[in-house]
Amino acid sequence: MLEKVLMTTLILASLAAFALRSRDLVGFLGLGEPDDRIPRNWSRKLKDQLVVVFGQRKLLQWSIPGVMHFFIFWGFVILFTTIVEAFGAVYQEGFHLPLIGTWGPLGALQDGFVVAVLVGIGMAFTIRKIQRPGRFRGSHLREADYILFAIAGIMLTILFTRAAEISLGHFPYDTRWTPVSNTFAQLFEGMSLQTREAIDTVFSWWHSLIILAFLVYITYSKHLHIITSGFNVLFTSERPKGALKPMHLDIEQMSEDDTFGAATVSDLTWKQLLDTFTCTECGRCQSQCPAWNTGKPLSPKLLIMDLRDQLFERGPQLLKAKRESDEAFQTALAELPALNPEVVEDEVIWDCTTCGACVQACPVNIEHIDTIVDMRRNLVMGESRFPREMQSALQSLETTGNPWGQPHQARLEWMKGSSRQEALEIPHISEAPDAEVLFWVGCAGAFDDRNKKVVYDFARLMQIAGVKFAVLGPDESCTGDPARRMGAEYIYQMLAEQNIEALNEHKPKKIVTICPHCFNTIFNEYPQFGGVFDVVHHTEYLAELVKEGRLKPTASMEKTVTYHDPCYNARHNDVWKGAREVIEAIPGTEYEELHRHKHSTFCCGAGGGRMWMEERMGKKVNMERTDEALASASDTLAVGCPFCNIMLSDGVTERHADSEMAVRDIAQLLLESIEFHPESSAGGNGEEYPATKETEEMSGTAAGPTDPQTTD
Repeated sequence: MLEKVLMTTLILASLAAFALRSRDLVGFLGLGEPDDRIPRNWSRKLKDQLVVVFGQRKLLQWSIPGVMHFFIFWGFVILFTTIVEAFGAVYQEGFHLPLIGTWGPLGALQDGFVVAVLVGIGMAFTIRKIQRPGRFRGSHLREADYILFAIAGIMLTILFTRAAEISLGHFPYDTRWTPVSNTFAQLFEGMSLQTREAIDTVFSWWHSLIILAFLVYITYSKHLHIITSGFNVLFTSERPKGALKPMHLDIEQMSEDDTFGAATVSDLTWKQLLDTFTCTECGRCQSQCPAWNTGKPLSPKLLIMDLRDQLFERGPQLLKAKRESDEAFQTALAELPALNPEVVEDEVIWDCTTCGACVQACPVNIEHIDTIVDMRRNLVMGESRFPREMQSALQSLETTGNPWGQPHQARLEWMKGSSRQEALEIPHISEAPDAEVLFWVGCAGAFDDRNKKVVYDFARLMQIAGVKFAVLGPDESCTGDPARRMGAEYIYQMLAEQNIEALNEHKPKKIVTICPHCFNTIFNEYPQFGGVFDVVHHTEYLAELVKEGRLKPTASMEKTVTYHDPCYNARHNDVWKGAREVIEAIPGTEYEELHRHKHSTFCCGAGGGRMWMEERMGKKVNMERTDEALASASDTLAVGCPFCNIMLSDGVTERHADSEMAVRDIAQLLLESIEFHPESSAGGNGEEYPATKETEEMSGTAAGPTDPQTTD
C-alpha cells in the first residue's frame, strides 16, 4: 500500500511540475506578436506530420545521424507501451495493456526497439565524442550527454524489469517473441524468489523515477523539441518556400512613430518564439550556412539559441508583470534590451544571403529567414542602421527603380548588342498584346554588361524558335527583391505595386525571366498584393522549346559542363530539371554534377541583398563556390542566374582561372550549339569568342539576328 501511495504522490508531483512549466511556456508564446498560422491545407499538414515528424525525412537526409535519431524517436513511440506497463505493474502485479497487452508481436517490437535505441545511443556518443563534427559548436553538449544517459538508463531498466518479470513468471508475453528479454532473464537463474522480487522492484522503481525526472527536465532543456516539434511542423507557413511574410504597409500613412519588424524579443511572432523552443541544437543549419562555412559570425543555430535564451531570461518577469497590470507589463516591455546588437550582433543579421539552406536542413521546420528579415526590417525602417554601402542601392531603388541607379530608358540598351552584333527589334507589350511571352529582362540583364549578352542571346533563341514576345522596356522596374530582403519593405511594396499595376494593365499570357529572384518575387510574392501571373524561368522555358522541337541544338560542343543551381531556383522553388535537360540535349557535352547541387546547392553569395554589401570577414562566399566548381575539373560552369553569373565569373577571374573554366549562362550554351554564331554568344566569363572562317561559314546558315518574329 505504501508503495502505491508513494508512486501516486510522485506521479502527481511530476505532472504538476510539468503542467506549471507548460503553462509558463504557453505564456511565453503569448508574449509574441500575432501570426495567422491556422492550418488551411489539411492534406498538406497531414502529409508533413507523416513524412517530417513520424517519417523523419529531413533527419534522414543525413544517413548515419538520421538512422540514429530514427531509432531513438521510434523507440520512444513503441516503448511508450512499456512505460505504461511499468507504472501499471506498481498498482497491479502482472499488469498488461488491454487488448494488445499479451500480443507476441508487440513484445517483439518492444524487445527490438530497446536494442535499436541502445544502438542509436552508441551511435550518438560516437558522433559526439569521437567524430566531433563542427556543427555541434555552441550546442549544449553536456546537457545532451545527460539526456543520452537518461535514455540509456530507461532502456536498461526496461530490459532488467522485463527479465525479472520473466524469471518471476508474470511476464505478459510469450518469451518466444522476446529473445532479448529472455536472454537477460537467464542472469537471474538460481537466485531466490525474494532476490528476484527485489530486483524487479528496484529496476521498476528506477525506471519510473527516471521517466518522471525526464518528464520534468525536458521542459527546461533543449529536448523541449520532443514536445514542440510536432506543433512546429503543424504550424509551418503555408506560403510558398520562397515567399517572405508580407507587412502590407500603408505607405501614405506611415509615420516616425510606427514600429517595423522585431526590435525586442516581444516583437517576434508567437511562431518565431515556438521556433526557439523547438531547436534541437543539431547544427544541421549551421553546417549548411554559407556565411558560417566562410568564417562569418552568422550561425542560424546560435541565432535561434540566443533568442531562446533571451526569452527564457526575460519571459518570467514579463509574465509576472502581465499578471499584475497592463501598466506594469508596458514598463517591463520598455525595459527589454534591443535584439540588435544586445542579443544578436548586427553583423550576424547582415551576413545572411537568404539562400534557405538552414530552413532546408532543419529537421523541425524552423523558419530562420523570416526572423532574420524581421530584425533587418527594424534596423532599416525603424533605426536607419545598416551597412553604409546599402544606402546607395536603396536610394537608387527608390528613385530610379533599380539598384544600379540607371535611368528607365537605359533598360533598352541591351537590344543594341555589342559592336559585332546587330540590334534587335523587340516590341513593347502594348504594341504586341497577343504576344506569347512577356520577357521580363530584370535589372541585372538590363544594366550589367555580362548579363546584357545573356538576355540578348536568350532573345535570339526566342526569335529562332519563332516565339512572339515583347518587353516592358522602360515601364519595367526592379521587382523589389533586394529591397525586401534587405529589410526595406516599404521600398519593396512601392516597386511591387508599380509592377503589378503595369502587368495587370497589359495582362501577359506568360512571363519569362532569366533571373530566379525576379521569378520568385513575381510568382510567389506578388500574389500577396493581388498580382497573380504565369511565370517561368528561362531554363525551364528553353527546355520546353527544345522538347517541342522549336530549338534544335546540332553543333557538337565537346565540353565538360557542370551546373550551379541558383538558390532561388533549386531550393526555394524546386526548379532544376530544365537546365540539365538543355545541357543534355547539346551534342558533345559531358555533364559533371557539383558536389552540392539541387536542394543542397551552395550560394554564390549575392542573395538577400548581399550583392550590394561588402564581405569584410572570412572567405568570400563566391570564392568558396568557385573553388568547388574549379575542383570539378569541368571546363564550363553553366549558370542560370545573373547574380550567379557575376559572382562566379568574378571568382574564376580572381583565381586567375579564366583559361581553365568559362562561366556561361544556359542560354549562351544552347545558342552556340544551335547556330554557332560567335558574335551572338558570350564566351568565357563574358568575353566574346573570336570569329574564325569555320564559324563564320557555319553561322551563315543560321537565321539572322534581325529576322522577323513568327509563330508556328
